[in-house]
Amino acid sequence: MDHVKLFTDTSLACSKLITGRYSTSFTLGIRTLDERLHLPVYAVYGFVRWADEIVDTFHDYDKAALLADFRRQTYEALDTRLSFNPVLHAFQHVVHRYRIDREFIEAFLHSMALDLEDQHYHPGLYQEYIYGSAEVVGLMCLRIFCDGDDAMFERLREPARRLGSAFQKVNFLRDIRSDYEDRGRVYFPGVVYSRFNDATKAEIESDIKADFEAAYAGIQQLPRSAKLGVYLAYVYYLKLFYKIKKLPAARILGERVRVPDNTKLLLLLGSYFRYRLSRI
Repeated sequence: MDHVKLFTDTSLACSKLITGRYSTSFTLGIRTLDERLHLPVYAVYGFVRWADEIVDTFHDYDKAALLADFRRQTYEALDTRLSFNPVLHAFQHVVHRYRIDREFIEAFLHSMALDLEDQHYHPGLYQEYIYGSAEVVGLMCLRIFCDGDDAMFERLREPARRLGSAFQKVNFLRDIRSDYEDRGRVYFPGVVYSRFNDATKAEIESDIKADFEAAYAGIQQLPRSAKLGVYLAYVYYLKLFYKIKKLPAARILGERVRVPDNTKLLLLLGSYFRYRLSRI
């Protein structure tokens, strides 16, 4: 028995378990990818989820120290190609297999560090945060989907960034109350929580809509192994976006909008039939 392979396979399985426990929506999307893409994408999710947990959950601990240690362990795993943290071992394996750029990893960890302190997000810092917290995650996945095809990666780089941007901005809008009340954050530049109104909301939504439109052209050019899964994520977030768009600002501040599980299933079926009919 190859015990090194067993160790790596078990580490990848841990990331799959983490994804399933933390995000039913993301798990559903991954299952619609070609099977060979499942474990690599689970590994990326496990990595970003663990870092996110440090900054968003463990308030009774020294989060800066925890994140610094996580960063150290990450680069040690990348340099040695080994970690006894199964999440990091799975992630380093995928980084090397698919040639994921270290710049993406550094940008992501930088954005996580920004969440350790209260920030006033001017436009430049806002774009920097979105790039590191969301766009580079899409770019990591795109490296997996392109599997060594550098020309395809460069062609789809910008749409992938715009899709990650759209998803993150929808999250910011959906979670504006909890981000402010639980974490003291308002990500949108120039937005004062107490004065958030319909005009401000409409301006944000116009920006998100432009991201969705730019991203769709890239989805159409993805390899078939990845197209259905990414399209499903796109449709899910677009549905969530339109639900938020219909509500007044006061409702967004009063409740967390979600897409019911039965609607997610209908979105999956609709996406599958569009895919089979080659309409995406």
